[in-house]
Amino acid sequence: MDVLLVEDDKWLGQAIEIGLTERDFQITWVRSGAAAIGELQRQEYQLLILDLGLPDIDGQRVLQSVRRKQLALPVMILTARDETDQVVQALDSGADDYVTKPFDLNELAARLRALYRRRGGHASAEIQVGSLRLNVNSHEVWVADDPVRLSRREFDLLQLLVSQQRRVFSREQLERQLHHDETPLESNALEVHIHNLRKKLKHKDWIETIRGIGYRFSCD
Repeated sequence: MDVLLVEDDKWLGQAIEIGLTERDFQITWVRSGAAAIGELQRQEYQLLILDLGLPDIDGQRVLQSVRRKQLALPVMILTARDETDQVVQALDSGADDYVTKPFDLNELAARLRALYRRRGGHASAEIQVGSLRLNVNSHEVWVADDPVRLSRREFDLLQLLVSQQRRVFSREQLERQLHHDETPLESNALEVHIHNLRKKLKHKDWIETIRGIGYRFSCD
């Protein structure tokens, strides 16, 4: 199992690298957020272990960057910040699980294996749910093998919804996914993009409105 470890602490990073290697993980270890982003652009991984307290780029920002580009990648957060708000923010930004330092390596390894199983055992460039298929690298989308042309923001929104089918995403989470550059969003931008997605996919029921909360994707 190929794992990217992002941990700036020399001794902790080394201990995790050695411990997980002994437990049959293949570890690539980097010590900064910039190095992590570069490594993920260069190579595909099956799991990401991400420390929140990085020296250059805050771990939350790294996580958000990862989720905009590789939503199929399972992410385990390492944090010394045991405050609830930090954990909630990381999970809302797309983390799948977390452990608080100090932690037991056996527990970390078990959590990683469980996370890998839950996310389907792979972090492929393609995501397929029912008759819907999308490629996160080429930004191509197909429904029943028919190509669907989407704008960048429509693709980003669909990718987030599909990455965790049946999870309810709040308006704030979805709007963060759309606001990936300096271009301002109109107040009704989310509704417009949801409407366009439903029309282009030709399956209005795939994207369900959860009144007062947000939206979720379901395609059986």
